[in-house]
Amino acid sequence: MESTQHTVQANGIVQRVRVAGPPDGAPVLLVHGNCSSSAFWEPLLRRLPDTLRVVAPDLRGYGDTETAAVDATRGLRDFADDVAALLDAPGLFAPGARPVVVGHSLGGGVAMRLLVDHPDRVAGLLLSAPVSPYGFGGTRDLDGTPTTPDFAGTGGGTANADFVARLAAADRGADGPTSPRSVLRTAYVADPASLGDDEELLLDSLLSTATGDGNYPGTAVASPHWPGTAAGDSGVLNALAPAHFRIADDLVAVAAKPPVTWVRGDADVIVSDTSLFDLAYLGALGVVPGWPGERDCPPQPMVGQTRAVLDRYAAAGGAYHEVVLPGCGHSPHLERPAEFVAELLALTDRSR
Repeated sequence: MESTQHTVQANGIVQRVRVAGPPDGAPVLLVHGNCSSSAFWEPLLRRLPDTLRVVAPDLRGYGDTETAAVDATRGLRDFADDVAALLDAPGLFAPGARPVVVGHSLGGGVAMRLLVDHPDRVAGLLLSAPVSPYGFGGTRDLDGTPTTPDFAGTGGGTANADFVARLAAADRGADGPTSPRSVLRTAYVADPASLGDDEELLLDSLLSTATGDGNYPGTAVASPHWPGTAAGDSGVLNALAPAHFRIADDLVAVAAKPPVTWVRGDADVIVSDTSLFDLAYLGALGVVPGWPGERDCPPQPMVGQTRAVLDRYAAAGGAYHEVVLPGCGHSPHLERPAEFVAELLALTDRSR
């Protein structure tokens, strides 16, 4: 399947969108994750049949979409509102389309938000290595109980400064663990060989990330609690923080409950119960000094939280299917494309 790129004015910003497949094909909406763009879906698009109509936007501040600031106090709703506006934009989907929404990482949170806000427009959810419904960082229990009142250890202040600087400089080198290329090879996938001939395309996608207080990573706010940073009001990492993004109860309560497929790799180092991007887990490993201990600041059980919320979703009348891919990291659609396509097509069939 070959894609074309369109420029669309929607929700007050200029959005760049990849489109593939016939207008009357089964609708699929692809929402990329943090520090990437719609180009991250390009290897998947090549494997999809022409029976689908696929729309894949660049989120604000990524790819070629306008660098509009992210209001973190709305959680991921700025992104979800942008995506929702595309559902009725001329030339993308057929009128009244109800797509299967595929969300990767941060995009999984956007997909959840889209379902809660527009339940009549979502036919199914495929959550690929999604952020926890309780956000990223600062929560310790399966019910999302905060570690500290201000959700310390989250937000823009947690970003690695060297990685942000290299991102802003469009550094394509591989020297050091915080170069964007090294992060792509070691964190986005479990085996860098899975990037194959698409490594430069995917690195371009990562480097398209807009940096700054309004975008990635966002504002840094001091906290009296370990490790001294909390969620701010602007930017991407703050929008992901549990102080602003906590969608579990809303997801369970949504009246229309489409089927959910949850795909994850058991070697994911980003979204995990032992995430290398969770400061509490790094503290437990001795990487970040001053960790107050397991009782006061345990690692966030991200996978366990997602399963607990989806169990509640199912008990309330919905249904979900968990797919665990052995040896797979944070990008199942890149690392295990055949299995990913099979799950997407099966969900599309179930959602008609």
